[in-house]
Amino acid sequence: MAYSNLSEFITALDKAGELIRISEYVSPHLEIAEITDRISKAGGKALLFENTGTDFPVLINAMGSERRMCMALGVHDLDDTGREIDSLLKKISSPMQSFQDKLKMLPLLKSFSSWMPKTIKGKGACQEVIDMQPDLGRLPVLFCWPYDGGPFITLPLVHTKDPVNGVRNTGMYRMQIFGPDTTGMHWHLHKNSARHYNEYKKLGKRMPVSVTLGGDPACTYAATAPLPDNLDEFMLAGFLRKKKVELVKCITNDIEVPADADFVIEGFVDPMEALVTEGPFGDHTGFYSLPDLYPVFHVSCITHRKKAVYPATIVGTPPQEDAWIGKATERIFLTPLRMTMVPEILDMNMPPEGVFHNITIVKIKKTYPGQAFKVMNSLWGAGQMMFNKIMIVTDEHTDIHNYDAVLDAVRKNTNTACDIFLSKGPADVLDHSSVRYASSGKMGIDATAKLEDEMVQSVKEDKIITFDGKSFIQQYPWITAVNSRFVASGNSILIVGIKKEQAGLIREFATNTAISSLIEGIRFIVFVDESVNIDATGIVAWYAANNMDPQRDIYEMKNKSGTCILIDGTRKTGAFDNFGRSWPNVIVMDDATIKAIDEKWDGLGLGTFITSPSHEYATLLYGSGAFAEHQK
Repeated sequence: MAYSNLSEFITALDKAGELIRISEYVSPHLEIAEITDRISKAGGKALLFENTGTDFPVLINAMGSERRMCMALGVHDLDDTGREIDSLLKKISSPMQSFQDKLKMLPLLKSFSSWMPKTIKGKGACQEVIDMQPDLGRLPVLFCWPYDGGPFITLPLVHTKDPVNGVRNTGMYRMQIFGPDTTGMHWHLHKNSARHYNEYKKLGKRMPVSVTLGGDPACTYAATAPLPDNLDEFMLAGFLRKKKVELVKCITNDIEVPADADFVIEGFVDPMEALVTEGPFGDHTGFYSLPDLYPVFHVSCITHRKKAVYPATIVGTPPQEDAWIGKATERIFLTPLRMTMVPEILDMNMPPEGVFHNITIVKIKKTYPGQAFKVMNSLWGAGQMMFNKIMIVTDEHTDIHNYDAVLDAVRKNTNTACDIFLSKGPADVLDHSSVRYASSGKMGIDATAKLEDEMVQSVKEDKIITFDGKSFIQQYPWITAVNSRFVASGNSILIVGIKKEQAGLIREFATNTAISSLIEGIRFIVFVDESVNIDATGIVAWYAANNMDPQRDIYEMKNKSGTCILIDGTRKTGAFDNFGRSWPNVIVMDDATIKAIDEKWDGLGLGTFITSPSHEYATLLYGSGAFAEHQK
């Protein structure tokens, strides 16, 4: 369904019992983020902060559950849209042999026409109030985490046009507030808007940019979608809402924006202007993205609805609201991926612990030898899947949404001597662990049942029932703790906490034959820092996947039962790892804000008290600040 504005979506959330209205004053400086972090991780409701110290309320966590994500997209199930795309693609690609077959396409063509965006004359609701002396300080922009470089607009739709062919693009890039009329423009080097910027730079021209906030949530989602180049995000939004998006021309530039937006921030980026330092920012990886150089956005005008609502989100240690936005993308784009590139894919799962790009689990219908590796290579070449670091491929008999079932498939089907595939390629620029900036290794695990032609040797069933962790620790004093729960349950995976005291500890461990008798039958060992709670396996997966580059951090160790894969998921330093770049800290709220929210909680109408999630991550801090200390 189409929402005529953000307020209509808020009303729908309220009627569905999916909204908490908070009338007491809560500061946009850290306090809103701390409350949202508690609520989102507890699976709570959308929050409307009605008293922000500005003229505008803040809506946050609006898409932070499966139900609310479905409401935003107007579906009953996130798979509904994928099934509709599947039906459309089949109709389009089916042969049309008769005139009657062609006539059957007319309703479909009419539907396509109804999804195309339309520019309307005059002004839109988003231009009810026009401020030609813009001041971003009037907006309740969130300061999300203690060591952020400043307040950040976190849910902006950034609209640009290719100066060569006029094709528009809408993306979502955070915006740090520098002053009343300037922000950073954090578009990554792989993004379409960055490409537009480079084209304007070649031409020596200013780049018009407009930013919208609010409106129909389908448009907000579309801005995050991994669409192919030159495919209009507003067409996707029209398809999702079953109604074309109406656009209006901006006041001070030639960009068209959704008429139903709550705010429009108009301006330009000058490609001839020097880049400026933007950041740090507590990012979706759960770590700070550190300062870097980005263009400056100059604001020329701000327009808004008379009763505008400021939409926001926070990111940080998972899960957050963005996990559900990512889940929608996973379900919606599975069908096009299958139809255009990888027809054998049956299902895909990107766990929240993998922060979208670190971990992907894929189920395929396997029919020939080597197919799992073919799928890995295909997906690593598909759009934003190029950023994936760890991919596990299973066959149709595995429930990939059940992690115990996935581990069981690995146990039964993966020969670590020949079913582990290492590659390399592009990395997300937020990947702090990569050997080189924006370039990383990749690890594929073939957990499919092997065909006869693939049987180098059979996978040995693990016979270990108990594991002598005490002897293990005694032999290696730098090992501080061992979690052998997966060994006890039949999966030969150890999680090991270590204290780094010298360089090359894990490398030396991998080449030490004396240890083989202690780890007989173990096929995977994951090493993390001693500060990590190794019994919290979700945190281990998140921490290790963030901190490892398969190109550098995967080791093989031979023993009598086969090959053991060692994964170094520890923090990297210059002294012990020859790591030349700065290392970020984990995102944790400061004690003063936590205490303030603890004291306010009962008066905010938020229900049962929820302790701060930051308590669980505080042990992972290395000193204070966005940069981890002891970086040598």
